[in-house]
Amino acid sequence: MKAAMTTSDRILGEARNLIMARGYNGFSYADIAAVIGVSKANVHHHFAGKSDLATAVVEQSRSGIQAQVRSLEDSDLDAAEQLRAYARYWERCIFDNSAPFCIGAMLAAELPSLPDDVATAVRAFFAELSGWLTKILVLGLRQGNVTLVGTPEEEADAFLSAVYGAMLSARAFGDPRRFTVIVETLLSRVVPFR
Repeated sequence: MKAAMTTSDRILGEARNLIMARGYNGFSYADIAAVIGVSKANVHHHFAGKSDLATAVVEQSRSGIQAQVRSLEDSDLDAAEQLRAYARYWERCIFDNSAPFCIGAMLAAELPSLPDDVATAVRAFFAELSGWLTKILVLGLRQGNVTLVGTPEEEADAFLSAVYGAMLSARAFGDPRRFTVIVETLLSRVVPFR
């Protein structure tokens, strides 16, 4: 039996939705309070400041990605399959609208205007993800199932940029299929074997 969501969970969930849709600067505690049916004071009780809330949302997203990465690493998938699984995860999220845009990517676009604690959490999110992609590309080179033009670190950054750029393109054009086309083009260059 699934436990009932706490007020804190509901606040985090709505903040996540609002950040994905509007960014950090596009929502207030009043927006959250209105949607979940609590007072602004109640939101402040759980998260003293907006930066505390946004940092918690980033950390929650980071934990989710860490769990997915562990699951991929514990699987029998080779490096090429892990890269494809990562891309398919985002493809599903975009198509079913459960996470049409990554929290980290949305906040990274606002980095110059973010409070220091939120900016630090966003940078850590990207550093960790880039580190994992680098590790997978190194593994792929050992396994002989990826092809790289640059170093694994450079290619990890390029892969990450392409995935997030594909999210942006899908959003800008209102067409989730753009994500698939862009990412498949990228994968065909990095993972030439099917």
